[in-house]
Amino acid sequence: MPSALFVLVLLAALCSLGCAMSQEEKHKLRTQVVEMFDHAYQNYMDHAYPADELMPLTCRGRVRGLEPSRGDVDDALGKFSLTLIDTLDTLVLLNKTTEFEAAVRRVLADVRLDNDIVVSVFETNIRVLGGLLGGHSMAVMLKEEGQHMQWYQDELLHMAKDLGFRLLPAFNTSSGLPYPRVNLKYGVRGPETRTGTETDTCTACAGTIILEFAALSRFSGDPIFEAHARRALDFLWEKRQRNSNLVGTTINIHSGEWVRRDSGVGAGIDSYYEYLLKAYVLLGDDQFLQRFNIHYASIMKYISQPPLLLDVHIHKPLLPARTWMDSLLAFFPGLQVLKGDIRPAIETHEMLYQVTKKHNFLPEAFTTDFRVHWAQHPLRPEFAESTYFLYKATGDPYYLEAGRTILDNLNRFARVPCGFAAMKDVRTGSHEDRMDSFFLAEMFKYLFLLFADVEDLPFDVEDYVFTTEAHLLPLSLSTVALSLSSVPSNRTIPQTEEELDDSNFDWTCPNTRLLFPDPAFPRNLREPIRSVVDKSCPRPAPYREPGMGAPPLRAQDFMANNPEHLELLKRMGVSLIHLKDGRVQLVQHATQAVSPIAAEDGIRFMQEMMELSSQQQKEQLPPRAIQIVSHPFFGRVVLTAGPAQFGTDLSKSSTGVRGFVTVAEPYTGCSEITNSEYVRGHIALLQRGQCMFAEKARHIQKAGAIGGVVVDDNEGSSSDTAPLFQMAGDGRSTEDITLPLLFLFHKEGNILLEALKEYREVEVLLSDKARDRATIIKGKALPGSLIEGSADVVHEAEKGCQTEATTPTSFAPVSQSQPNTAESDKSEAVSSQESPDTSPARDVNPTASSDPVKDEPEKKVAPKNDADSNSQSVDEMLADWREDLEAFRQMEKDEL
Repeated sequence: MPSALFVLVLLAALCSLGCAMSQEEKHKLRTQVVEMFDHAYQNYMDHAYPADELMPLTCRGRVRGLEPSRGDVDDALGKFSLTLIDTLDTLVLLNKTTEFEAAVRRVLADVRLDNDIVVSVFETNIRVLGGLLGGHSMAVMLKEEGQHMQWYQDELLHMAKDLGFRLLPAFNTSSGLPYPRVNLKYGVRGPETRTGTETDTCTACAGTIILEFAALSRFSGDPIFEAHARRALDFLWEKRQRNSNLVGTTINIHSGEWVRRDSGVGAGIDSYYEYLLKAYVLLGDDQFLQRFNIHYASIMKYISQPPLLLDVHIHKPLLPARTWMDSLLAFFPGLQVLKGDIRPAIETHEMLYQVTKKHNFLPEAFTTDFRVHWAQHPLRPEFAESTYFLYKATGDPYYLEAGRTILDNLNRFARVPCGFAAMKDVRTGSHEDRMDSFFLAEMFKYLFLLFADVEDLPFDVEDYVFTTEAHLLPLSLSTVALSLSSVPSNRTIPQTEEELDDSNFDWTCPNTRLLFPDPAFPRNLREPIRSVVDKSCPRPAPYREPGMGAPPLRAQDFMANNPEHLELLKRMGVSLIHLKDGRVQLVQHATQAVSPIAAEDGIRFMQEMMELSSQQQKEQLPPRAIQIVSHPFFGRVVLTAGPAQFGTDLSKSSTGVRGFVTVAEPYTGCSEITNSEYVRGHIALLQRGQCMFAEKARHIQKAGAIGGVVVDDNEGSSSDTAPLFQMAGDGRSTEDITLPLLFLFHKEGNILLEALKEYREVEVLLSDKARDRATIIKGKALPGSLIEGSADVVHEAEKGCQTEATTPTSFAPVSQSQPNTAESDKSEAVSSQESPDTSPARDVNPTASSDPVKDEPEKKVAPKNDADSNSQSVDEMLADWREDLEAFRQMEKDEL
């Protein structure tokens, strides 16, 4: 019995490292992928074709010009049956050769490329030109096998060449960088083109041409396409920042000046790096690999903070450009696999997987503490792409389970009767009426390949390279010789000896069996990252030799305005960054610590900060309400506000604090109030910044104010997109502060300021929750009369006599980190150790929420009476909130 028990324990331990998925289970998942593809593809053909895309909620096709414009997103639509062309090679990969043959006949019979329409050069290249070339590759392969496509005479290639010539006018610039848009019928010059006036393009837009254009040249024998693509790449390479070897996000196509100088691996740059490496794979030109390796070294030096990938400034690469990441960077672990750098690929992929499990899908953008920044998810395939490549490289069945998660979430949350609908908000589960062509072109390719065995594939995928749209181009193209002298090159500056030194580069991919002899190794990389996302990673205190003394700084003692503390942080390799939005970010690089012991102290400090943040969240106070009670609002407008950790506790007040609002002078409240005669007996309105919250409170209290409201100075901030927080003290005793102080984000503060502009006297009620409007009109706010978002209230609101306000169920307190020049609303700590002996990134932010649906507070405002129509500017602001009301109602339904 003990031996049997030992065997069971051993088996459990081995399975925790990753049990192999049975062939039966893989077959079941593979079949499920095909069924899901059929559901999406058939609904497109039944309800949308020949339109470019399917609108899955309304079961009809999206035709540009007939539907409301979505801005730049619509530039991918050219009235050329985009989804069908984008799906051609997917049909072959999924063993649907009969459907493929029928689809090719449809394309040849129905699709026109000479439409008078302005399209994106980038999107048309990767989706349509790439789709035609991928379809041509498949048709040639099937014809050579002798069973299908025997009638095919390179018709798709002729269409691709026609389209290539229609895109070429966009490259008629002095730099060789293409215009971002082109008219398929008229080019870029002349009034009839309705384009050609743009001056800027994104780096990826100009640098993601070479694969399709080179393939077109080598398939057709015309070198002009590859020559133009190479010229554009040469220009981008020459314009890289020479010290950091990074490129910006947006560039002027005429002067070559960087318009946006932030640099990352996500939106705007992503596929530029991808195409440098894949151009080497497809074409065999060492120059592309040399350039990629130089860029990659800088990416890993400046942008990579495993598992995070954070944008930096190209001229100051140690300065972060933002504190959030976009979902397009999810392709990067897959590219790292192709490069052969497996360890950071595992780490970043694990971070993305945990974010996916937290929110069901990757939000379009998410913060360094893994909260939602942009809530949309248009069914992007990049995470599935990286999952496939990591499984291909490691054989780790863990990635099969990640693929299962993707499948399950698509079926549970995105599947609708007419296809799959993009997510409008991953927190509420609301849908958007779109199913982009890349969903069929990429998602089902990578998921099918993930669960497929060699015998399930109609051809050897090792003979092809995937474009950024997952179209298949044969590696045999590298053997086709071309003369590229027809287009002048942009390479005017010779490469340095360092760039040409082969010893700087890896020319082959490493053998992963040699990298990972221990099957537990990948798991050991993943576990700490999973703990970071879950905010539940215990860390024992580091061993300290006798005589080394106690750790120099504890998180609970840290004050960001204490110079001694900042010096101690520096010694531990921890740097403090004051962000533009007022937050404080802590970043640790273990290699920058003065000693290994100091590095361990830094790691423990970051962990303590994480635990402190978690504890503060448990002790958090509910948000407060600022209710405008004077004419013509009468309690109808309720603003959700953040409390302070000092002053009057409004939750213990039965009536709250009611008074007229007066703007303090100076507006920052950082010195003695000069208009005290107006502030006395009133609620003072202040602007955030330049001093601590507690200092503002003391100044208005001295002037005789009965309360205070601090408005965020970060333009555009809103509780719609950012969590509330508690205003912290200044490190000293705040028992002397007896008035209530509340915080409003910029959007909510503007509503109060607009009301002051239009109505000289604005009276508000500061309380722990919104009060019943009827009692406010009578001049007495009854305790406990919280306006609930119930059906009864909605019914009353329709009569114009009731308002509803909601209080969020979670919000974040500030940590004890406070800068010495401005208030700190919250602290982030990111540990991104570069040492292989330390755990990967730790991200600590008191604003993190474990519930993605309730991460951010919502506001509701009831419809106005006609009598209130004279307040037009305020009413316009309030109208913006009606959409929030509907979204919250939908969220409540989803939760029920």
